[in-house]
Amino acid sequence: MNILDVLFCRVGHTCPWWICFTFDNPLRRQLQNPDLILKDLVQQGQTALDIGCGMGYFSLALARIVGQEGKVICIDLQEKMLETVRRKAKQAGLNNIQFHRCSVDSLGLTVSADFALAFWMVHEVRNQPKFLEEVRDSLKAGGTFLIVEPKLHVAESAFDRSTAAAEAAGFKIIGRPNVSMSRAVLLGKP
Repeated sequence: MNILDVLFCRVGHTCPWWICFTFDNPLRRQLQNPDLILKDLVQQGQTALDIGCGMGYFSLALARIVGQEGKVICIDLQEKMLETVRRKAKQAGLNNIQFHRCSVDSLGLTVSADFALAFWMVHEVRNQPKFLEEVRDSLKAGGTFLIVEPKLHVAESAFDRSTAAAEAAGFKIIGRPNVSMSRAVLLGKP
C-alpha cells in the first residue's frame, strides 16, 4: 500500500454514513447535477434501482424523472442512509420510492428493473462478480446499468477490471458518459 492509497481511502471499506452529508452540496450540484446525468437514461414510468443510494443524492432526481407511474428502489447497506432518504423523500412529497437494506454479501433483490445506478460505490463491493450478476438478474432484458466511480479514489486499472467483470457477467458496453471527476460506463443487458 502506498501513501496515495491511504490519503484517498483506496483501501476497501464502506463509506461511513456520517461522511455522506458532505456529498450533497451546491458545489457538487454544479459539477454533478443528478438531473443532467440521468435525464437521458431513465424515462417516466420505469423502475430504477439506486444501489448504494447513500443519503439520496440521486434517488430524489430518479423519483422525479420516473414520475408517479414509476418507482425507485433505494438500496443501501446502512440503515442510517435509508432513514435519511426516507426523510428527504417525505419532505419532497415523493411517494414513489421504496427502500431496501441489502447485506454485505447480497443485494437480496427480487425485482425487475429498467435501470440501475451504482454511483461511487462499486469499489466498496467485496465480491464484484457476484454483485454484477445480481444487478444483471435484477434488470429486464434491454435494461441499462450506469457505473460511476471517483477518479481520485479508483485507479483507471481498477475501473477497467470492474468493467471487464461486468462484461463477463453478460453486460455489453453501450457508452462511456462524461461525468465530472469520475470514470463512467453505461452497460446494457441484452
